[in-house]
Amino acid sequence: WSIEIDPVLAERAALALRGLGLGDDRLHLRAGDGWAGWPEAAPFSAILVTAAPPVVPPALRAQLAPGGRLVIPVGARDGDQELRLIVRTHDQREIERAVFAVRFVPMTGGTAGGTAGGAAS
Repeated sequence: WSIEIDPVLAERAALALRGLGLGDDRLHLRAGDGWAGWPEAAPFSAILVTAAPPVVPPALRAQLAPGGRLVIPVGARDGDQELRLIVRTHDQREIERAVFAVRFVPMTGGTAGGTAGGAAS
């Protein structure tokens, strides 16, 4: 399951992945806003985000399955960013920790403001 906000890039990615033998039965890719995640396909045991929002999107937290992990870069567009690991325990608690400093492209979809990419798996 993967989301790309740019429809042209989403189509190019889908074609490239199909060329590698990853058909629609194994691959679910759509153009959309990574800030919102993919609620129709949730919950996810793992969510990996590849663009940095200023805060962790609430929708992604909500789509994390018990025992699941969310790895996401978080921070300002031109400032400090950190990679965070969020684990949802089986009793629905969240354990969150900063892993290390990173620099990712900004997520600008949803309330992050504009257009962005993100992924869930």
